Formats: sequence, structure tokens, C-alpha cells
Amino acid sequence: MLNQSYYKKDSIKVDKTSKDWSDLKKNLKKVFINTNKNYKRNNRIKLMEPTYGVEEIIAANEVLISTNVTMGAQVAKFEKNYAKIYKFKHAVSCNSGSSANLLALSVLTDRNLNVLKPGDEVIVSSYSWSTTIWPILQRGLTPVFVDIDIETLNIDPTKIIKAITKKTKAIMIVHTYGNPCQMDEINKIVSKKKLILIEDCCEALGAIYKNKSVGSFGILSTFSFYFSHHITTLEGGICITKSSKIKDYIKIQRSHGWIRDIKNSQKFKKHFRDFDKNFIFVSEGYNLRLNELQAAIGVEQLKKINNFVKKRRNIANQLIKFFNKKNHFLKIQKETPHSKNSYFGIAIIVTKNKYFNRDELVKYLNSNKIETRPIICGDFSKQPGMKKFKYRVSGDMKNSNFIEKNSLAIGCHQNLDVDEINYIKEVFKKFFKAKKL
Repeated sequence: MLNQSYYKKDSIKVDKTSKDWSDLKKNLKKVFINTNKNYKRNNRIKLMEPTYGVEEIIAANEVLISTNVTMGAQVAKFEKNYAKIYKFKHAVSCNSGSSANLLALSVLTDRNLNVLKPGDEVIVSSYSWSTTIWPILQRGLTPVFVDIDIETLNIDPTKIIKAITKKTKAIMIVHTYGNPCQMDEINKIVSKKKLILIEDCCEALGAIYKNKSVGSFGILSTFSFYFSHHITTLEGGICITKSSKIKDYIKIQRSHGWIRDIKNSQKFKKHFRDFDKNFIFVSEGYNLRLNELQAAIGVEQLKKINNFVKKRRNIANQLIKFFNKKNHFLKIQKETPHSKNSYFGIAIIVTKNKYFNRDELVKYLNSNKIETRPIICGDFSKQPGMKKFKYRVSGDMKNSNFIEKNSLAIGCHQNLDVDEINYIKEVFKKFFKAKKL
């Protein structure tokens, strides 16, 4: 595969002082503003709405005009800025959060690093998305499912301890719906048992535990920039690590297994004798790169992330305060102590009662144009695809089973305004009134 950066293709330089560029920017702004003015929501409260605006559209157009569209300077800038915001040592982007998880497990099982090997057990939360579990299985590892904490909806540290065997080598945690896991307890287990910690932070961009970003605790962590997440590069993801060696192998595997993207490629000079040094392949690999168009969008999105998270937390606090008035019937995901939830959504649990169940509430909300969805996808150990693989379930799944049947989520995004927040409250009030509660 020919690569633009290797062949140093001359790009078209965008003259940002020209009248043509100025006119294009004005027209793009005009089109975007007018389109949004005419956009009809039909009063629907959506689970998400686009996070990008005219700034990202202009940045994307600049990249297209330049003709430098494959991984290059914009990707490097996006990675550098992302690491700086959250005080990460190394950040390596890729084309999705799912790919970030695949890269993380693939690198950790790379024979050049030998951190994990086929047959090793990896403890995971029963409430995990498919792309947390599939890479574990694809790399020949064995997932061990444990139950969740009924209040935080995260993996229960007490259940982790009971699940550990001689085969256990790693724990892969998920910060469910932006709520940080109990990192002090988990870190104690990891240290005592000498385990590897991997963090799936794909739902938790901007979440904080004791003044540190989630993703700061594990040997490797992953984030997602999918269209419906806190910020977007349309599709995209990133791997975070403190290890320079792991960083290099993420870059190697991200791009076909070759060494072109790493700075200290000289350490592989023993291979240069027989091959062109620009085409040395030292590991298995994929094509999972972010492109310049996506990265340019991401650079602009990073300027907005703190404000987006602040808005989500403000909206969540307003709705939680309202829901707490009916806490005999509804429980909201409890924020982990010493942390700041970045609220991927509002996770609602319907308590056992004689007046209504989850399905009735979901039907009512949807009929009143408030979108809902299940929390993640339920207990993943029960998914039909798991029947094809070797895995283990440790202990009962009492909490997971209850949450699966009695929970739902509604949106909590940057575009919810005062009228929409009040509308959500009014719909719930009408529901409770109809139930004479």
C-alpha cells in the first residue's frame, strides 16, 4: 500500500487569506446555520444529537482541499492535544473505539511483548459491550464474567476477588455510562494479585476519579469518538498508555505491522540488512488508522469537550434532583464516590413496585417522543454469540439480571435546552399522575 506521508506527496496549500477561502467559509456557515434553523425535531427528545458544528465542517473542507487526507500532521496534532488535555503520556488514535479495544488486546498478546498469552483469563463486567468481549476471545483469552454493583452499575470489586484463579492474568473494566469504577479497590486487587488492568473508557470521555481522568490507571485504556458519543470524529478511537514500548507496538499494529510510524525504528536495524528500512514488518498488523479529515474534526471537537461534559453534568443534576422525588419507584445510577460522572446518558432503574414496570414506562416515554434504550445490552454472558466460545461465569448474576429487566436510559447531551428538560419532567409527572402516584 502506498502511503502519502512516506512518498511526501505535494499538497495544495490553502490560502486562508484569499477571498475565495473567505467566501467559502461564509457560505458554509450560512448553509449550516440555515439548515439548522429549518431542522425540525418534532419535539422528540433524542438519545443524542450531533456534537460538531461549522468549525468542524470548515476544518474538514480545508483538509479535503489540501489533498493530504491520509494519516499525517492532523492525526499527530489530535493525538498530542488529546494527551495534553487529560495528562496522558502516550495517545495513539485509530478508526474506532472498537478498534482501540482490538489493538489493546492484540498488542498485549503480541509475542514481542508477551504480556498475555492464549488461555489466560480476563475478568470482565457482565455489563460490557460486544467490542469489549470479542477482542478478548479473538486473541485466544478467556473472559470471566462477574456481577455488577446494583447502584453504580459498574463491576463489583468484591466479585472480582472471588473470580480470581491461577489462570487470571488481567481485569478489563468498563466505566459504565460515564461513571468511573471504584478505582481504589480495583487498584488494590491489581497490585496484590499482580494482574494487568485494562480500562474500556469508550462511554466515559471526560469522567474523573480523584482528580485523574479515567484511562490513567491501567496499562492500556481505550476511548471512542463514535458519532453518538461525547465528541466525535464521525468514527474513531484512541489508545492510551504510559509505556513507550506498548505505544510503539500499537502504532506498528495499527499500520499493517510495519515500523514506519515509530520514531525509534533503529532498534529494528537488525532487519535492515535484507529489506528496505521503510518496509520492515515486525509484527502482525491491521489497517486501523484515523484519517486527516477525521483528525481535523477531532482537533476542533477537543476545544468543546470540557463545555460538553459540564453541560451533561448540569442536565443530569437537574433531572436526578427531580427523579429523587420519586425514589420509591425510580433509582438513578449512583455516582461513584470521589468521582465525576460524564453522563453518557441517564441510567434509570425501576424498583419493584405494584404500580408499574419498566416496559410500561418505556412505552409511555416513547409514545411521548422521549427516546429510550437498554443500558448497554444486558448481561453479555447470555448473548447467543457466546455459545460458540469458551468463557466462565463467576458467581450469580443477581444484580445484572435485575438491571437487565428493570432499567432504561434516556439522553443527556449538550443540546438539551431548558424547555426540553422541563418537557422530560412533565412527561414523567403525567405518567405518575396516571398511575395515581
